[in-house]
Amino acid sequence: MGPTASGKTDVAIELCQRFPLDVISVDSALVYRGMDIGTAKPDAATLRETPHRLIDIRDPEDSYSAGDFVRDAVAAMQAIFESGRTPLLVGGTMMYFRALIAGMAALPPADAEVRAAIDAEAEERGWPALHDELRQVDPAAAERINPNDSQRIQRALEVYRLSGRALTAWQDSSAVAAGSGDIGFEKLALRVEPRSLLHERIALRLERMLDAGFLDEIRRLKERPGLHRDSPAMRAVGYRQFWTHLAGECPFDEALAMAQAATRQLAKRQITWLRSEKGLKSFDALDSAVADAISEFLAAR
Repeated sequence: MGPTASGKTDVAIELCQRFPLDVISVDSALVYRGMDIGTAKPDAATLRETPHRLIDIRDPEDSYSAGDFVRDAVAAMQAIFESGRTPLLVGGTMMYFRALIAGMAALPPADAEVRAAIDAEAEERGWPALHDELRQVDPAAAERINPNDSQRIQRALEVYRLSGRALTAWQDSSAVAAGSGDIGFEKLALRVEPRSLLHERIALRLERMLDAGFLDEIRRLKERPGLHRDSPAMRAVGYRQFWTHLAGECPFDEALAMAQAATRQLAKRQITWLRSEKGLKSFDALDSAVADAISEFLAAR
């Protein structure tokens, strides 16, 4: 695990060269085909040498939930174990890690009519206004959900409107799905300190993405008739901000600043989650011998 731009993929590839490991991607954006540059997806040569499961398994018009991930990840882990190897779960979508390891609360199923009503309200009032509404009915959820995180605001309000009960209450008291069952996990994390160095890495990576054709990638996505800026796939950091620029709604420099800010906010949330995770072994991502340190730790287990 680790924040965005901490070098998780490079370290994972080194570990796969030393141990009988197969990678499972834990990333809500890498599941989508055609979203390669802006997600820092490993290139084709890397994927041939070190295959990653759960990459390129959905079209960007489709949704992909934490429940979908748990189902797919458990199946992938079972297949890897049956081959005599060990799964290496790599990514930064912390909600997916939590759902897999701890299980998921049994929540009311999605309701298309309620979601359409919430979307219509958001179109008229804006997502921050709906976030204020969420704060009235579920303060704990509002505290952990960003006012611009439309997907999570929508789901939290949907659960409340369907059941009359806050999402937090469901999560605290509902029966928990089995998740990964009795599989044991070694929790490893990469850290980048001080935070200013992580911000520098984020800015540099975004610059390289733009040089590699990130805007052209978004232009191709905009041409897909079933895709729009509020599609789940376009909530990935960078895509929505530069989509707004390509739609003529803001200058490039403004979109760049928004993309950098959104990525830093994502990293902050990831770091906060990692600090609260129990049983986590942390390693310095900037140490040139970080793969050696992790290898020594694993060899001693």
